[in-house]
Amino acid sequence: MTKHKYQRVAVFVDVQNMYYSARQLYHSKVNFNAVLKDAVEGRELIRAFAYAISADVGKEEEFHNALSKIGYEVKLKDLQVFFGGAKKGDWDVGIAMDVLRMAPKVDAIVLVSGDGDFKELLEYVKAQGCRAEVMAFSKTASAKIRSEADSFIDLSSKKYLIQDGRKPNTVKVQPEN
Repeated sequence: MTKHKYQRVAVFVDVQNMYYSARQLYHSKVNFNAVLKDAVEGRELIRAFAYAISADVGKEEEFHNALSKIGYEVKLKDLQVFFGGAKKGDWDVGIAMDVLRMAPKVDAIVLVSGDGDFKELLEYVKAQGCRAEVMAFSKTASAKIRSEADSFIDLSSKKYLIQDGRKPNTVKVQPEN
């Protein structure tokens, strides 16, 4: 199945995955407006979700409001802090459940994450007759989801990044297998 203008599209953005990849690799922030525009690519947007962790830091609420104004439905989950100080905050199961619920209602699923744990989800989406598209940073995107996706857009392009003034990271990051 190729892309065409009559396709109904749902977009699922793993905000933490994208935020930390952009910060670590490029000392930049993600241009989530450009991501959404290119994810939809002239097709009919049904829903766009942005999954974020609420950690009570700085301008978090302002950022979430900005995502809403762009067109994302922002889903928040509190950061879990465990005994001993360990912290955890991820949306993998929540993203997967929303993809499963939306797949019968759309023609294309766009996953904005480089997390290799989503490989089986992409397989399932394709088996249901949907296009499975991925947008992520090529340096940190799992080879598993890149190979499973019907299309892959590398977010390393400058149009997807907003510079924050620091020098870029020179450490090479190996993609997850």
